Amino acid sequence: MIGLGNNVVIHDLKRQGLGVSAIARQTGLDRKTVRKYLARGLEAPAYKPRVPRARIIEPFEGYLRERLSAFPELTARRLMREIRDRGYVGGYTAVKAFVREVRPAKLAQFERRFETPPGKQAQMDFAEFATVFTDEPGVVRKVWLFSMVLGHSRWLWGRFCASQNLQTVMRCHVAAFDAMGGAPEEVLYDRMKTAVIGESTDGVITYNPSLVSLLNHYDCAPRACQPYRAKTKGKVERPFRYIRQDFFLGRTFRNLDDLNAQFDAWRAEVANPRVHATTGRVIDEAFAEELPSLRPLPANPYSAVLTIERRVTREGMVSVGGNLYSVPDTTRRRTLEVQHHVTELRIFEDGVLIARHPVIEGKSRRRVDPSHRKVPPVRPPKPPAPIGVGRRPLDFYGAVGRRLAGTVS
Repeated sequence: MIGLGNNVVIHDLKRQGLGVSAIARQTGLDRKTVRKYLARGLEAPAYKPRVPRARIIEPFEGYLRERLSAFPELTARRLMREIRDRGYVGGYTAVKAFVREVRPAKLAQFERRFETPPGKQAQMDFAEFATVFTDEPGVVRKVWLFSMVLGHSRWLWGRFCASQNLQTVMRCHVAAFDAMGGAPEEVLYDRMKTAVIGESTDGVITYNPSLVSLLNHYDCAPRACQPYRAKTKGKVERPFRYIRQDFFLGRTFRNLDDLNAQFDAWRAEVANPRVHATTGRVIDEAFAEELPSLRPLPANPYSAVLTIERRVTREGMVSVGGNLYSVPDTTRRRTLEVQHHVTELRIFEDGVLIARHPVIEGKSRRRVDPSHRKVPPVRPPKPPAPIGVGRRPLDFYGAVGRRLAGTVS
């Protein structure tokens, strides 16, 4: 069977006056074929329907439907990694097409993209998640993800926390700057209370002085996004959906530490090595180019101190931030001075440092330093009973008493 193009050529040559043999020589076809198509006239060739072939993804469709039924927002990339572990050898296009078929994509409005030069800006925000840790079955825990994204390269850092208080915000800033090996020129925030504490009628924003002090240490400045314009922080808010779909859904975690360990591995192995959908660049490679534009880390670590007084409980503990920390058994004063550093608590008695503790995440938790508790004295063993001494019958003592009585008389 020849195509429609060759059929047209045959009839065109015939109109030019060529015979069957001449047409066969020019087209390279057999004379019988030329005669057949001249007899049929110009008609579109008819093709037999193709025999359907088994698709490589077909054995995995049931699993994919089950996962999308349980977690409709899972990404095609995440699902492809999962079925690869189950033996899938096909490509991403087939997985993406199947996911689109099962879960139609939502239409999105066009938006103007706002880009920043290298080292100029990072965006920071919190997102709320709920989970049940396997160490506490049946208890739903709320956790908050602190996330910081560099605006130019889209490099992502984050940590799940038990609260959103100021000390948590400051600890996470220090950890984020240490992880990225520098600091941006500015950090963009929404109107959260730990960053923005007020705004005057003429639009002058008042930032939290503790946060400003920390950023000044890193030669960095705070910047608040415009009110009711949350999309100006899209570079940090859009990844929350990606994190929820590609990392958080369908996983189990023992506790908060395990959650952060899994998240750190996912960031290093999946999130930052990927090609970013907007920039079209590998995030880690773009970050390597942005790194020289960041402010270098200061020589000395940030050491702001919040000094408070706390009473010692009967169990030898002090309460700070809803958690209990031990003090030595030798402590005499009932009220002690506590210095709350960004990542550490230091406890003083009469100006002398008597205890140091890392700050505990969460609430209603205890930390006891074993060196703060005295070792109970070892009691000597009881001496063994003298050999040969035992209990005698009463008749023996009666005979002894009668003999003594006769002697006396």
